Amino acid sequence: MLTVDHLNQFYGGSHILRDLTFTVPPGQVTALLGRNGVGKSTLMRCLMGLVPVRAGTIHFQGQEITTAPSHLRVRGGMGYVPQGREIFPRLTVEENLLMGLASRPASTPIPQKIYETFPVLWEMRRRRGGDLSGGQQQQLAIGRALAARPRLLILDEPTEGIQPSIIKEIEKVIRALADGGEMAILLVEQYYDFARSLADHYLVMERGEVVLRGKGDQMDADGARQRLAV
Repeated sequence: MLTVDHLNQFYGGSHILRDLTFTVPPGQVTALLGRNGVGKSTLMRCLMGLVPVRAGTIHFQGQEITTAPSHLRVRGGMGYVPQGREIFPRLTVEENLLMGLASRPASTPIPQKIYETFPVLWEMRRRRGGDLSGGQQQQLAIGRALAARPRLLILDEPTEGIQPSIIKEIEKVIRALADGGEMAILLVEQYYDFARSLADHYLVMERGEVVLRGKGDQMDADGARQRLAV
């Protein structure tokens, strides 16, 4: 679904991403782990076209998208849930979800599946996004990304600042989406246990490069947790 090949990025004289190469297969969860400041969010912005790539290539569904603008990536089937959620606080829940359909014809309805997945969004659809709790806002951000029915869902730190009960709900949703077989999921996380519970494959980043990778059920044996220790 997604192939990243020898990706490099710089900020000024700092080499932020160093020759990153990995794939994200459909029907599986690929977990990307790393401490703060290793380049995870920069990588996400490169994947979504928010930051230009200095060197390397990105392919999505077999097509090169390295220089494609963000809106074409979304229209082509990429969904993105950014770190910090970034919902529109003054818009209602329903209006936020409609924003996720911006790349679709104006008459496209909000998929009922989103409300079935996150019932609280239906209950609060007339409420402003800023009135929701952090966990509810995270569900809204995921629902907004799912509105356009993406083939690839990128989640950047979805557990950040979220209460445990909502984390368990989000975990079930991510697993169900992957088990559907058609969607690929790239999960960026610092919360090791959450990532381990979902990962079919994993990558660990340090200083802008992948230093460890393997199957999700081998994370403990491979010493992935130790790589995240401060």
